[in-house]
Amino acid sequence: MGETDDTGRRRRCPICGKPADDAHRPFCSRRCALIDLGRWLGGDYRIPTAESPEEAPGEEGEE
Repeated sequence: MGETDDTGRRRRCPICGKPADDAHRPFCSRRCALIDLGRWLGGDYRIPTAESPEEAPGEEGEE
């Protein structure tokens, strides 16, 4: 039937906006699931921080 949100409406795919499919939830298809995986692996989803990569903890003075 399809997953619904708190208001009883059918959930939408976060990639394309089509109704989500139970077999691929929360996505509508395998294609959208793979698009999302590619975004994760490509580093598109990040949490912003104030430190630069050169200032990573545990790397000071290591050779």
